[in-house]
Amino acid sequence: MEYIIYCDESDNRGSYYSNFYGGALIRSKDLLEVENCLQQKKLELNLHSEVKWSKITGNYRNKYVDLMNTFFSFVKNDKIKIRIMFTQNMHVANLTKYQQEQEYFLLYYQFIKHIFGLQYSNSPAMPLGIRIYFDQFPVTTREKVQQFKSYIHGLSKNPAFRKAKITIKQDQIAEVSSHEHVILQCLDIALGAVQFRLNDKHLEKPPDSRIRAKRTLAKEYVYKEINKSIRSIHPNFNIGITTGTGGNVENCWNHSYRHWLFKAHNSSIDLSKTKRAKKENPASAMSLDVSHVERGISQ
Repeated sequence: MEYIIYCDESDNRGSYYSNFYGGALIRSKDLLEVENCLQQKKLELNLHSEVKWSKITGNYRNKYVDLMNTFFSFVKNDKIKIRIMFTQNMHVANLTKYQQEQEYFLLYYQFIKHIFGLQYSNSPAMPLGIRIYFDQFPVTTREKVQQFKSYIHGLSKNPAFRKAKITIKQDQIAEVSSHEHVILQCLDIALGAVQFRLNDKHLEKPPDSRIRAKRTLAKEYVYKEINKSIRSIHPNFNIGITTGTGGNVENCWNHSYRHWLFKAHNSSIDLSKTKRAKKENPASAMSLDVSHVERGISQ
């Protein structure tokens, strides 16, 4: 058995939420069916080039919705598992200089280690391989990339992973170009929709304009349709918090769609960075020490 995980990231620094990471997991036995169906849907819609959240326009919004409805049909049937992680700006991490410099990869590591609940996926434990495809990293230092891949490979030695007989081979960790992988393209759209709404980009207006741009309206429309798909899986889903487990930690794996609001252990709260504070009194600032806040993945 093998799992294939596609990974993407978006919006390193947003107005209210930052550090968005997304993952799509497919079992090897389902990969060909999913890829063929999504590629066929793109052809039916005359979407011959790469689809991306940033490319949505009024003329294409219905085509994107149609494609994402097909994508989420696989999520609803648990043939694709989607996970999205992000941080909230009001939770200020007290990072060392090293952590600041390595923040991108440190968060990515936490994402891979925890987000899918992989240790709960393999019962009874049979040998399980993980193949990971990262969208091309936005860094030029290859040394950092190789070091990161080594850390991901090292997860095979994690006690929970070893107990579940999970292995991640070094040669199964790769950077790929998203235009060659339709699942990664659809993940980009889902991830883009979440960061778009959480950072209130649906409210943005061009300078010297009283109305929103047509592209903004088109993206809002696509977001709302994606949100409908999410809520068909999780009724009343709240996109801005960690998805609950219903008292069963194994749901970190069982659920086909989940969010994780990552909080560092030693973070503090800056109330001036909340949406309410910025709207009511942009100049206000108040901080609270929450040095023992957990980054827990369940509620």
